Amino acid sequence: MKEQELKLKVEDALEEIRPFLQSDGGDISLVSIDDGKKVVVRLEGACVGCTVNQMTLKSGVEMTIKKHAPQIEQVINVE
Repeated sequence: MKEQELKLKVEDALEEIRPFLQSDGGDISLVSIDDGKKVVVRLEGACVGCTVNQMTLKSGVEMTIKKHAPQIEQVINVE
């Protein structure tokens, strides 16, 4: 899969999850995709420093991204 195509799939996944984050006063943005396997995101707003954000990242964000782009192995949040 081309890099641009992968990026679009990841962006689609983030669009799917964004309304849930925004309803809690947060947001998410794509920082990078490394080696076509690792997605780096930045949780924003109320999601920063939230105790459930690691759980949100693993269960919600990572699951949704993998649904759109199964080759992704890892999703990491940078502060």
